[in-house]
Amino acid sequence: MFELVLFDLDGTLIDTAPEIADAVNALLAGERLPRVDEKLVRDWIGHGTRELLRAALATSLRTAAFAPDRAPTLDALMPAFGHHYLAHCGRRSRVFADVEQTLDALRYAGVRTAVVTNKEERYAYAVLDAHRLRDYLDLVICGDTLAAKKPDPLPATYCMHRFRVAPERTLLVGDSEVDVATARAAGIRVWAVPYGYNRGRPIAAAGADRIIDSIAEVARSLEDERAAA
Repeated sequence: MFELVLFDLDGTLIDTAPEIADAVNALLAGERLPRVDEKLVRDWIGHGTRELLRAALATSLRTAAFAPDRAPTLDALMPAFGHHYLAHCGRRSRVFADVEQTLDALRYAGVRTAVVTNKEERYAYAVLDAHRLRDYLDLVICGDTLAAKKPDPLPATYCMHRFRVAPERTLLVGDSEVDVATARAAGIRVWAVPYGYNRGRPIAAAGADRIIDSIAEVARSLEDERAAA
């Protein structure tokens, strides 16, 4: 039975793409640059804010009617994006089905839970707090919490050491190739949901141990193991 379950955040627990796209487009509008489509933003999520803005800026500049005299730099855009994103947190994101019930069931069963995300701490906490999920979790590891982020195994191994749980008793639940690569590097099992963000590619091709329609299947697997014991 699993004793520790690590969850990705964006695209796994919460559909954050709509409000991330809103924040990106508010930033671009401030620079008098063209909007980017929300579908594109969904494909850029998962590698942290800097990579997201790099893709958004490059796409917007390619579609601009004229090149600006001086294109804004990522360093200059990062603080402004933070302002826009924090203002949009919780407005259009939504918790996916069965999330609260699953986290509650895992806690009741004595299973430790953590979020492992590449999102920076201030944004991750803002989103979790907006949807009142932080109290369900034992730990939150973000892209700037440790010296490395996913797909490096450090966030997963840190959680295992923190709770003294062996790899064979640990599960990562995510939505992308990054999550699968993280689990493989950490020597733990990984289940993937098909509804998240994986750069437009089918998650089935990523090689997860199991594709689940809903994270409710995590709690159901514990019930099945108890029934079989």
